[in-house]
Amino acid sequence: MPHDIRIVTEAELREIVTLDLALVDVVERAFAALSGGGVVMPPVLSMDLPAVNGEVDVKTAWMPGADGFAIKVSPGFFDNPKIGLPSLNGLMILLSASTGLVQAIFLDNGYLTDLRTAAAGAVAARHLAPHTVQTAGVIGAGVQARLQIEAAHLVRPFSRVLVHARDGDRARACAADLSRRLDVVAEAVDDPAALVAESQLVVTTTPSRTPVLRADWLHPGLHVTAMGSDQDGKSEVEPAALARADAYVCDRASQCAERGELRAALAAGLWNSGTPPELGDVILGRASGRRSPDDITICDLTGTGVQDTAIAIHVRDRFPEAGTMIMA
Repeated sequence: MPHDIRIVTEAELREIVTLDLALVDVVERAFAALSGGGVVMPPVLSMDLPAVNGEVDVKTAWMPGADGFAIKVSPGFFDNPKIGLPSLNGLMILLSASTGLVQAIFLDNGYLTDLRTAAAGAVAARHLAPHTVQTAGVIGAGVQARLQIEAAHLVRPFSRVLVHARDGDRARACAADLSRRLDVVAEAVDDPAALVAESQLVVTTTPSRTPVLRADWLHPGLHVTAMGSDQDGKSEVEPAALARADAYVCDRASQCAERGELRAALAAGLWNSGTPPELGDVILGRASGRRSPDDITICDLTGTGVQDTAIAIHVRDRFPEAGTMIMA
């Protein structure tokens, strides 16, 4: 029997969906549901394509009580810029949780993934960062560097931002953008150790396979959100840092053990504290996060299917007229 499917393009999504506190709350509730029990979230389906310098991830999750679930396909083909194409693209498919029929297709080219990833960073900052943050730092200068700092500013309204990247020109451009968007003092710095020393909240947003943040840079009152390690082999935070933190929290512990910062710490024999708590556990009060202003906290974000389902339902419900309806 024919049924309606809504198709929404990236341009249309950019017109209607932005990074705001409502979206942060949506993602926070998704993390709480993940730790609350009953969520079905299979392991990430990941396909590495070294012959074409590409990779593809597929994520999904079903949440009890939700009337839909999303399947997100996220390709990254990193030679694309040489031929004038973006490295990242993809889409989300929203299906009915009762019939399995497709309800909507979001041709977002990674835009919704960028937003839900940044919102997860805000959730981490809300529950783990010091109550007062004067200076935030970001290592990296791409899209997520900008979005993560914007998201953190929603929950910890700091007045100063430091940016470090291997390419100084990109770092300066990122700092200028953040200064304009957030009306804060922002500057590029050459020394990442100095960035960490002067910051109370630091986000790492790189695809690095060698640590960009060292354990001996940690200091009392620091929160670190590491969101760049989402594939086997990536590592932004020196493994010894995890054990030195007063609280190390994962978005999904089993996933972080396979593709997050935890993977590198386990491989090096530097994590012997059992299964780390998850962000949802902290949200629900089942695990301790920051217990004092001087605590050092680290949150390991690898990206979860429950975030994709949450933002897909959010977009459908908040903007029911968006896009074009077709019959299938």
